[in-house]
Amino acid sequence: MAAPYRTIRDIVEHEIEIRRSRFICALAPAATEEAARGFVAERRRLYADATHNCSAYVVGEGVRRADDDGEPGGTAGTPMLEMLTRRGFADVAAVVTRYFGGVLLGAGGLARAYGGAVGETLDRAEVVEMVPAAVVTVSVGHAQAGRLESDLRASPYALRGVDYGARVAFEVAVAEDRLPVFEEWIAAVTAGRARTALGGTVHLAR
Repeated sequence: MAAPYRTIRDIVEHEIEIRRSRFICALAPAATEEAARGFVAERRRLYADATHNCSAYVVGEGVRRADDDGEPGGTAGTPMLEMLTRRGFADVAAVVTRYFGGVLLGAGGLARAYGGAVGETLDRAEVVEMVPAAVVTVSVGHAQAGRLESDLRASPYALRGVDYGARVAFEVAVAEDRLPVFEEWIAAVTAGRARTALGGTVHLAR
C-alpha cells in the first residue's frame, strides 16, 4: 500500500558558513528523475567555479541518488540524502554548493555541514503533504456527461481526464480515506446511474 510523504512547493535556497567555508543549499520539487538531474546540472552550471556541487534526490518510492562530487566518500551526498529521507521527503532534489574557506572540517564535520545545510533549507521550504489516492473511472451516458463534468470540476475531487466513447468516462483521483464519501456523492449526483471502477494509486496534495 502506498504511504504518504512530504514534498516542497517551490525552489528554496539557503546559505550557511562553517569555518569560513560557504555552503549554499538549493532544493527543488522533482517529480521525475529527469527533473532532478536537470536541476542538479543547472546548479552545477550556475556555480561552475565552486569547490564542490554535491547532490542528493529522492523521486517516488524507489529512486534515491547521492553524489559527493569530490568530497571524501560518504561525507556529502549521503548525509544530504539521509536528511531528506529521515524527514519523510520525496520528489525533492537537493544541491549543496561549497566554496572552501581554507580550514579542513574532517569527515564528521563535513557530514554535519552538508546534512545540516539541507535540514535548515527544508525548515524554510513550503511543505506539501502528499497522500495516497485511488484512480477511479466514473462512466455515464452522454446525456449526463455535461452535468457530471461540471459537478466534478466544482468538487474537491481531482479530475484527471475525460474519454468520450460509447459512454463518457471520467478519470478521478480520490484520496483513499475519502473513497466511501466519493462513492456516495457520485451515486447522489448521477441518481445512481454511474458505473465506477478502481484503478491504480497516485498521490495527491492534502
